[in-house]
Amino acid sequence: MVTGAAGFIGGNLCRRLVDEGYAVVGIDDLSTGIPENVPADIDFHLADIRGRAIHPLFKDIDTVFHLAAKNCLFDCLNSPLETSDINVRGTVNVLEASKEAGIGKFVYADSSAVYEGVRDFPSKVERVKPVGAYAISKHSGALFAEMYRAFHGLNLTTLRYFNVYGPAQDYRRIMPPAISAFILKIFEGNSPIIYGDGTKRRDFVYVDDVNDLHLLTIEDPRTDGRVFNVGSGANYSVIEIFNLISEAMHVSVEPILLDELPGEAEVTLADITQTLELGWRPRTNIRRGILNSIEYLKKEFESGKLASLD
Repeated sequence: MVTGAAGFIGGNLCRRLVDEGYAVVGIDDLSTGIPENVPADIDFHLADIRGRAIHPLFKDIDTVFHLAAKNCLFDCLNSPLETSDINVRGTVNVLEASKEAGIGKFVYADSSAVYEGVRDFPSKVERVKPVGAYAISKHSGALFAEMYRAFHGLNLTTLRYFNVYGPAQDYRRIMPPAISAFILKIFEGNSPIIYGDGTKRRDFVYVDDVNDLHLLTIEDPRTDGRVFNVGSGANYSVIEIFNLISEAMHVSVEPILLDELPGEAEVTLADITQTLELGWRPRTNIRRGILNSIEYLKKEFESGKLASLD
């Protein structure tokens, strides 16, 4: 079972699981996900994770990947009621359905945003300080998942995603992630927008590498009952990413610098020591990952599928 199956990470995960021979059930209400992200050969259900109607779908499920969430930081900050309703109440409903069905493994998609109040880098899993609405809602969901582990025997693994990028990244969001936004603006012949001076640093990890770790959570019992950072262990400034994209697309363009967005961390950098101990490695370097993202979005742009980001 993959909740958020029509999202960026969820759609890529469904495709990888199918390729590995797993039967996949997907849930998404398509509020932010898109049908094109859903592989044709999964059992897909258009449904809201907050509704009781999803409970029968968990029958005979072995593993749940709970990825569905409201996840745009800016939008979450402006809509705390809806954010908590989806990310906390929705998560508890998924946990309750999993408990009733007796599922064997539950993988909770947490976020590096829970480190936003911590100034020690790289970020270690044992020290969190969520500040904004999104981070607080995700940490609340993680705490409920831990409660189900402690009181109901849920076999839980928590994954804290840093800046996941790659093909099908959420370019349709109100505030698209930087890599997709930069690429699309250049394809449109416009100047990309940077919020702030471009010195913020981000730990980017490629989606295929994330899926390698997803498979480990199913197959490796060493992941049971533990929390792992999902990052590359290296970071780049926003302006460095902009320059890498400009170079790869063979353009000379100046970005537009706008005011900082509220609630954004200055630095993200994952301590992946425990993740590396599983034998996992981030295999895709940033240049290759950017080239793959450009190639994907080039096909989308040339096909006319992309809506303008203006």
